[in-house]
Amino acid sequence: MSESNCCGPSTSSKAEDHQNHDNHRQQVRDAYSKVANANNENDACGIESSCCGVSDDAAINTLISTRLGYSESDLADAPDGADMGLGCGNPRAIASLKPGETVVDLGAGGGFDCFLAAKEVGESGHVIGIDMTPDMLSKARDNSVKGKFKNVEFRLGEIEFLPIADDSVDVIISNCVINLSPNKSQVFQEAFRILKPGGRLAISDVVATIELPEEMRNDPMLISGCMGNASLIQELETIMSDAGFTNIHIDPKDESKEFIRDWAPDHNITDYVVSATIEGIKPQLENQKKTACC
Repeated sequence: MSESNCCGPSTSSKAEDHQNHDNHRQQVRDAYSKVANANNENDACGIESSCCGVSDDAAINTLISTRLGYSESDLADAPDGADMGLGCGNPRAIASLKPGETVVDLGAGGGFDCFLAAKEVGESGHVIGIDMTPDMLSKARDNSVKGKFKNVEFRLGEIEFLPIADDSVDVIISNCVINLSPNKSQVFQEAFRILKPGGRLAISDVVATIELPEEMRNDPMLISGCMGNASLIQELETIMSDAGFTNIHIDPKDESKEFIRDWAPDHNITDYVVSATIEGIKPQLENQKKTACC
């Protein structure tokens, strides 16, 4: 007999999915704890130029970040140690942040994007960084103290279960983190929940242009390295639309293959994935009411 029926998956199937998701998150959490601790100790962890690896050479991290779209002035504006050479782009480049806005960074890491966003929204604005890795959270909070940022806070949480109130955020940014989630549908549902009507997404992430082979999808290094769990562009568009977003734009950046190739030199990974900017809008209430019946 099949494990599913007219009403959906069986209880045992749901429990198995939940356990698999937890195992996936723990694997990612362990990998990024090593990254945080390696960075604290001026050591290297994993692939030096990967989105999940850091170098013991600050010049290498600077080179990585400028390749991702950050300027030298961006790097100078953040506290020492906040830039860990992580990510696959610069989400602030498409965020159009304004003074007074409330911004949430999904997967804040050492706080780099949060600190840059804080300068743009000013003292009247507020930035909240979310990370599920306690070691990263400690690092980000230490960086915040060093930089004397009064309009930034960091909260421990998973991006599938955001510790943030409904309809309270103007902009969500994220840099190469959502691809790590085992449940992207729930991530975008949560993002929609916390955004104010008219709020927007400004995300840099890795997406798949064609389906990855099974061996790549199951490779722990490729998963933690922001590659193995990437979703197809069409799949992401459907997930975002189902969550309620409009004005969805996913723009692949072919030039990103130059640095993604370095993340996994033993794999032909750029045949399958690329960095992209991902944008969407939570419609105004009147627009939501018009489509509610359908």
